Amino acid sequence: MKTLLWCLIAAAPLVAQKRDFLTADEVDQIREAQEPNVRIQLYAKFAHARIDLVKNLVSRDRPGRAVMIHDALDDYSKILDAMDDVADEALGRKTELKTGLKAESNAEREALPVLQKLRDSQPKDLDRYEFALNNAIQSTQDSLGLAEGDLGKRTHDAVAREEKEKKAAQASMTPDEKKAAEKADFEQQNQRKAPTLYRPGEKKPDSDQPPSQPPNQQ
Repeated sequence: MKTLLWCLIAAAPLVAQKRDFLTADEVDQIREAQEPNVRIQLYAKFAHARIDLVKNLVSRDRPGRAVMIHDALDDYSKILDAMDDVADEALGRKTELKTGLKAESNAEREALPVLQKLRDSQPKDLDRYEFALNNAIQSTQDSLGLAEGDLGKRTHDAVAREEKEKKAAQASMTPDEKKAAEKADFEQQNQRKAPTLYRPGEKKPDSDQPPSQPPNQQ
């Protein structure tokens, strides 16, 4: 937390420039996490870190804190958006997300009262980050509703949206690109396991064991 706080303090003079909502290390972690549940858990962890950062900043009455609170809240909201995008994309492929959605729900349930308490306390510099705070509260409520809502309906909507986007992409393809995409889909849908002569329950013998010999016929 101290490292994250120091990085933001050092970057304060550059606030006018475009900022990434993740640190370089967080970006690397997301890139390495290919499994959707793991990626959502990472985003939930990063969201929790931003809330801790906001609490830390609010507890210190120091010059320039309003800018850092604003940026932390803005980053937090963007992390929630990214987390929901990952979930929707995975659900569109009918991926099981029980672990990831639980982590998301837990993080947002912890964050919501912290954000509401900050708004209700009416700090003296609230006007400098009030919009970002209200947006963070709304984003948390919306995202929490998705994480704890009707998973079947959300999956259905995600699948339908992915199909619509797929059709739109196909409509803009050249004939050659369309043929290549159709071939790839066909091959993916018709993949089959290699045939086997083993009966149910039988296992392939270890490679270092000699093959069994059939009994001698009398």
